[in-house]
Amino acid sequence: MIVRLCLLLKAQLRLQYGILTMISFYPRRSIDAYRRRIFFNYEKRIRTRSPPEKVFEYFASLRTPAGDVLMTPADLMRAVVPVFPSSESNRVREGFLRGERVPGELLCEPSQFFMLFDTNNDGLISFPEYIFFVTLLSIPESSFSVAFKMFDLDNNGEIDREEFKKVMNLMRSKDRQGARYRDGRRLGLRTVEPAENGGLLEYFFGKDGKNCLKHGTFVQFLRDLHNEILRLEFAHYDCKSRGTISAKDFALSMVASADISDINKLLDRVEELNKEPDLQYKRITFKEFRDFAELRKQLQPFSLALFSYGKANGMLTKNDFQRAASRVCGISITDNLVDIIFHVFDADRDGSLSSDEFIAVLQRREKETSLPREAGLKGLISCCAKCAKTQSVKPFL
Repeated sequence: MIVRLCLLLKAQLRLQYGILTMISFYPRRSIDAYRRRIFFNYEKRIRTRSPPEKVFEYFASLRTPAGDVLMTPADLMRAVVPVFPSSESNRVREGFLRGERVPGELLCEPSQFFMLFDTNNDGLISFPEYIFFVTLLSIPESSFSVAFKMFDLDNNGEIDREEFKKVMNLMRSKDRQGARYRDGRRLGLRTVEPAENGGLLEYFFGKDGKNCLKHGTFVQFLRDLHNEILRLEFAHYDCKSRGTISAKDFALSMVASADISDINKLLDRVEELNKEPDLQYKRITFKEFRDFAELRKQLQPFSLALFSYGKANGMLTKNDFQRAASRVCGISITDNLVDIIFHVFDADRDGSLSSDEFIAVLQRREKETSLPREAGLKGLISCCAKCAKTQSVKPFL
C-alpha cells in the first residue's frame, strides 16, 4: 500500500513538473493564444447549442446588488455574433462563468438606438429585451414581407399594434433561441415588463398605440439594427478607438464563423499574418468593414460569379474577385481587403482563392446571425400552422 502511494505521488510530481516546464518554455503570448482558442470554441457551442437563458447569462457582464443580470449593447453583440477577442486587447474570452462577477455599479453609456427597446430607460438590456432583440435579428426581410402581407387585411401596406405582435410571435416561433425561450427563472433571471410593451411599440405606434406601421418603415428599422450590430462588432475589434482595425482582427472577424472542425486551421493562417511584412501593418477602416459585410448579404449572386470566373479561367485571381464584387454586387473591395482574404483562404499559396472554403465560412456567418431554423416558404407555412393551433384562424383569412 505504501509503495502504491509513493508511486502515485511520484506520478503527480512528474505531471506538475511537466506543466511548469511547459509554461516556462512557451511564451506568455502563446499560452494566451491557446486559451483564446479554447474559450472561443467553447463560446461557439454555447451560442449554437444552449438555451437562450444560458447564452444570456454567460455573455451578460453586469449584475446588480439585487441580483438582476443585465447586458450592455456590446454584450448583446458578443452573444449573437461569433467574435474572437481583439488581438490588441488582453482579453482571452468574451463571456463570464457563474460566480466570477462581483456586484457593483453599472457603468455603461446608454445607446440611443437601443433605448427604443428599453422598458425602464437604464440603457441596459434585460433578459426579455434580449429575446426580443434575438427575434428581430433573425428576421430575413423576405420572410417578414410575407408575414406582413398576411396580416395586412385591407392591403394598404400598414398593420396595427396587435397585428404587429402577431407577426413578432410568428417570427419568434421560427427563431431557434426564440422558440426555446421559457422565462429564465431556472437560472434566476427575473422577468419584468415584456419587451414588446416597451419603447419600440411607442416609437412605431405612438403613445396611444393607435398609429399604424408601414412595411418600409420596419424594413428600414431592421437594416438599421443590423448596421448597429456591425458597428458594435467593429468597435469590439477597435478596442483602442483608433478608427481602424488591424489586418489580423479583420481576418479573425472573417473566420470566426467557420466550422469547429476547420477553425484551428484557419486561425493558424491568421497567425501567419504576423510573419508577412506587407500585411502585418495594414489597417482596415469601418467603410471597408461595412463593404465586406454588404458582400455577405449578397452571397448567392457573388458566389455564383466566383465559381463562374474560376471555372472559366481555371483559377480565381484577386482581380477576378474584385471584378465579381464590383460588377455583380456593385461593391468595391479594396486591395487591402482582398490581400487579407487571399492570405487566409489561399491554402496552397498559389495566388488562387479556395473559393468553396471562403463561401462556406460566409454562409455559416449569415446562418448564425440572421437566418431562422427553417428558411423559405416551407418554414413560414410550418410556423403558420403552429400559430393557427393557438390563435383564432380569422386573422389569417
